[in-house]
Amino acid sequence: MIRFKSAAIAALLLASCRDGTPARAPQEAKPQLFLLTSLPLIWGEEFGLASQGSAALDALQDQYRVTAIDLPGQLPKGALLLAAQPRALPASELVEMDDWVRAGGRLVLLADPMLEWPSELPLGDPRRPPLAFADTGLLGHWGLRLDKPVQRGAATASLGGQRVLVASPGTLVAKDPGCTISDGGLAARCRIGSGRAIVIADADFLNLGSDPQDDGNLAALLSELRLLSR
Repeated sequence: MIRFKSAAIAALLLASCRDGTPARAPQEAKPQLFLLTSLPLIWGEEFGLASQGSAALDALQDQYRVTAIDLPGQLPKGALLLAAQPRALPASELVEMDDWVRAGGRLVLLADPMLEWPSELPLGDPRRPPLAFADTGLLGHWGLRLDKPVQRGAATASLGGQRVLVASPGTLVAKDPGCTISDGGLAARCRIGSGRAIVIADADFLNLGSDPQDDGNLAALLSELRLLSR
């Protein structure tokens, strides 16, 4: 069951439950995961009832109680957040994000410098995910640099020892000893104050349409989230 910290989205979800389809009962025993994303993981691009959900969302809900949020300021202290190619945040929310992590927040950030996710929406449509992670200084503040891919296209990579399919991934470079680069620059694992962040330079690996038979991508994502639960 997805929870929403947005009145508008909650109202739409309530309306969707009136079609006679029973909602799944909440599973309170599962840990909570907050989700901040521009990607069509919860709703399709049409934002219609017939286009709800994704394989990535199903995998996350199997392990977590997922709560979708609009802004980092809605996060409780010490929570677990998956931020998947989030939209550009205003300066005040960047400060909120930084403060939240430093106070013990746990973050997996998918920051893709060249998103290849297919979309029917025209360029410039506000519903379309940003083609490049909108880094307005947050990564640099954490001692990281995100470089664009040298070569575009699909490729295989390793993420935490798990084989994954990626598309035009970027490369992370550490400028601060608080961050450790791994997986050939695909990931950075950082200690930030009392909190921890795992930054991954690709978001396309959440889209399994390129190879529906390969579930290694979602297994790798869940493994990274579990690392922050220890």
